Amino acid sequence: MAHAAPRTRRAIERGGTTDLFSGRAHRAALVALPVVLGLVYGYWAAANRRYGGPVTGWNLLFGFLTALVFAVVLITLLAVAPKLRREVHAAAWAAFCGIAVGFLFSQSGGSVLRSTALALAAAAGVFAVMFYRFYTREDSQGHRVG
Repeated sequence: MAHAAPRTRRAIERGGTTDLFSGRAHRAALVALPVVLGLVYGYWAAANRRYGGPVTGWNLLFGFLTALVFAVVLITLLAVAPKLRREVHAAAWAAFCGIAVGFLFSQSGGSVLRSTALALAAAAGVFAVMFYRFYTREDSQGHRVG
């Protein structure tokens, strides 16, 4: 450990972790990651909607609009959700994921009932995982513990 940088050495001595990226890199990732995920989601939704047929202008427009909405909602969720209490925070992530899964399934021609059932199942799973995560890492007011 004699050759570690002072910042790294202090983090190791107190049992913490080091941050490999700068604050600027983290701020860029807060926008870049939702945009990339939105583009993947928009492509997936457009591919589901065209059923393997040719790519059309309307299909491209649908994909880009879907990507835009997904990215904007995700950026908003990343900005607003941490300020919420842990129950509402988990419910927000569950609603987002459930709606996203249900919408994708509905674009593949599935029935409304099957889309709803799949969305509710996904939302329930995400809620359970996120609530556990927030319950074990935050106090009742939403402040990080530890």
